[in-house]
Amino acid sequence: GAGRRGMSGEDGGLKLSIEFGGGLELLFGGVKSHKVSVPPDGGGVLKMKTLIGWIRDKLCQERPEMFTQGNTVRPGILVLINDADWELAEGAESVLEDGDEVSFISTLHGG
Repeated sequence: GAGRRGMSGEDGGLKLSIEFGGGLELLFGGVKSHKVSVPPDGGGVLKMKTLIGWIRDKLCQERPEMFTQGNTVRPGILVLINDADWELAEGAESVLEDGDEVSFISTLHGG
């Protein structure tokens, strides 16, 4: 991971790459790729469930109910952490690290 310049967490947040696909990007201004800095939750760690709420509150521009249901993503949205299905990790309890890439891909077409 060389070539990162000036990416120190001056605001205490974790630098993440967020990708949206399968039409989900339409909820986020049509932008598929986002570089964000997300503050950790109370324990100093950032879990997926915290990130999902943060995305809903900060990035989602319309119809957040199309992205989340309760404290997690809607059924039919595939979540990848560094290209691995989050179900292989701990799902919403997965702990993210600085520099992780998280992808949200809608598998529901139509509507």
